[in-house]
Amino acid sequence: MTVPGQPPPPGWYPDPDGVPGLLRWWHGAGWADLTAPMGPGLSAGPGPPAERGYPAGPPDDESTAGAGAPGAPARRGGRRVGWTLGGVLLVVVGLVVALVVGTSGDRDPVANGTSPSASPSPSPLPSPLPPLPSPPLLPGPLPEPPQQEPAARTPFPPGTERVVDEAAGIAYPYLGEGWYRYDLGDRVETTSVTGQYLVTQEDAAADLLYFAECTSGPVADIIGYDGPDDLAPAALAMSEWKRLAYYPAPHSVAVLRDEPRTVDGRPAHLREFELSWDVRGYEAHGERVAVLLVDVGDPAPALLFVSVPDTHPDLYGVIDRVLEGVDVL
Repeated sequence: MTVPGQPPPPGWYPDPDGVPGLLRWWHGAGWADLTAPMGPGLSAGPGPPAERGYPAGPPDDESTAGAGAPGAPARRGGRRVGWTLGGVLLVVVGLVVALVVGTSGDRDPVANGTSPSASPSPSPLPSPLPPLPSPPLLPGPLPEPPQQEPAARTPFPPGTERVVDEAAGIAYPYLGEGWYRYDLGDRVETTSVTGQYLVTQEDAAADLLYFAECTSGPVADIIGYDGPDDLAPAALAMSEWKRLAYYPAPHSVAVLRDEPRTVDGRPAHLREFELSWDVRGYEAHGERVAVLLVDVGDPAPALLFVSVPDTHPDLYGVIDRVLEGVDVL
């Protein structure tokens, strides 16, 4: 319930510009640049009419904590940085169409250069897809997702103890034997990729490579970010991108942790969730995923992404091992 005279808590609310079916993130003291289409799993509950510029309805149960301050909020002005979550969904729709065209009508893993990986994690694609924001909200043409390159399986040098990502500004534990240096190509959601992966399923005939992953990189502009107040919505947007772009569909998602953190004295936000699916061709039927965004003091936050398929539950512990071992350079 919203109390007149006090700002409502952080969460998703109907867009103050009045765009039908569109939600905007309210971080507790003002409007963020992040928007998302209303749909399954993301909605704003009914509420009283907007007063003094406040959101009209309460946030949904996906809301996360943010800074609160009294006073009438106004939509933040200035340049809109990055894409909206709706823009991310539009790219994902393109990926899904490409998969459909490249298959014979079933939901098997496909070859076409983008083999599914045990990294990025998307949530189930709603059917029908929720309405997307109108074109004026998208700042320009969407880039083509990079093709995954063949795995070279490059080992780390003997004596390696930590993975150092100079571009992102963080370092974290090397996970040991069987984990190779990430060499599978660039990604759209970060401007570079550093890290490690462990192969959990390989099928050359189906051109399928599936793996556990611990990677990092500076967050790209497709995820809107304008400072620590945007960590929670940016972590959600990154989680949705990963979930929708890289995992078998359909699938379900269960959030395990969604919390602010401090990493080496810097503000951060963690979103951890489990995916579940039943798709022919995959040995795994789900995956545990952690998305950590750290404000390292640069314009772009650092992403640390850890994912482990349920074929290797003995590796679930590496998630906390890595999260607890992150340093800011």
